[in-house]
Amino acid sequence: MKITGWRSLRTIHRWQRPIGDVNGKVTSGITEVPVLILETDEGVSGIGVGGHADIQRIFPAIEGEDPCAVTALYDRMQAWVFKSGHAGSVFGAIGVVDMALWDLKAKMAEQPLWKMLGARDPFVSGYASGLDYPLDDPALVALHQRYAERGFSAFKLKGGLDTEDDLRRLQKIKEVYQRNSTSPAVMIDVNESMNAKQAVRYVKELERHLDLTWIEEPVRRWDAEGHALIRSAVNCAVATGENLTGLEQFMPLFQKQALDVAQTGMCWGISHFLRVANLAHAHGVPISPVGYNANPVAHAAAAIPNHFSCEVQDLGFPEGLVVDQQIVNGGILLGNAPGLGIRIDESKIAELASEGWNSPQGPHVRSPRAGLSLTTCANK
Repeated sequence: MKITGWRSLRTIHRWQRPIGDVNGKVTSGITEVPVLILETDEGVSGIGVGGHADIQRIFPAIEGEDPCAVTALYDRMQAWVFKSGHAGSVFGAIGVVDMALWDLKAKMAEQPLWKMLGARDPFVSGYASGLDYPLDDPALVALHQRYAERGFSAFKLKGGLDTEDDLRRLQKIKEVYQRNSTSPAVMIDVNESMNAKQAVRYVKELERHLDLTWIEEPVRRWDAEGHALIRSAVNCAVATGENLTGLEQFMPLFQKQALDVAQTGMCWGISHFLRVANLAHAHGVPISPVGYNANPVAHAAAAIPNHFSCEVQDLGFPEGLVVDQQIVNGGILLGNAPGLGIRIDESKIAELASEGWNSPQGPHVRSPRAGLSLTTCANK
């Protein structure tokens, strides 16, 4: 079997609510979802989900190659662009191709990817996370009640602008999950919006009132010293890493003992997750993949020894994608369909229009005041 070509589709995810974080929001609750189809000379296709705008730069590295050589092709793609850089959107494209290659390999083995990677159990523990910063209290409670009905006993809220409001929201939603646990895991994500001293003051104020499991991305993603300072000053864990691309970006965090939970973005692919998981395991650190459409990295999470909990960002899937998994019992139950278990209804996708996650008001646009406050509340 040889790789012969690729096609791109674009579908949407309907969140049925506004979504966002401290940096911005998508009021429509509709986001675009790029889908890559990797084609072979034997008619079997591999599917990858995520941004791959730079596919034309890296496809020559895999064209005509045997898709079974997944890890070698992953390195070959990075080597192909090493002079011009393989981070950012290029790394994203490599990650989506990597997903499609793993999907192909598992399909050829006629196994779900979790089983091919050596997992014994298709269930992956998770925590509820709704990109819920724009929601008012009734909508926030209603959302997390739906998660609680699926058995979740751990949750994460978006915050970082107003300490008192964040505390109130955390306490309110903690009550929702007490139906499943007397002590639900409580997490807060401030999306790189603080400096180190502000983050310490913020966490200490929250910890005066509740048992906080972790704070996520308190300072800029590359700030190993800042994360280490925060980790040494607070009781809760420090989680970070979802926006880092490549082991070289994680090394300073491990060298400075700056994180308690390593995170990887699902959009960066299977191989990236497995390599970071091995690095974290060598340092005695658990890993938690950050959620993404159709939860593709959950297959790999099922197969490693140091998986902590997988972020589940929604209970549904993008339009036109039929995904063989269930969100039940506080996690993800992966199915037995070969590969990633994703089937595409192209006729349905062809009917759709999309709106932009990257709009000027969206959460991918950093606030001009982020990281510039020394109070426990950022400037509004």
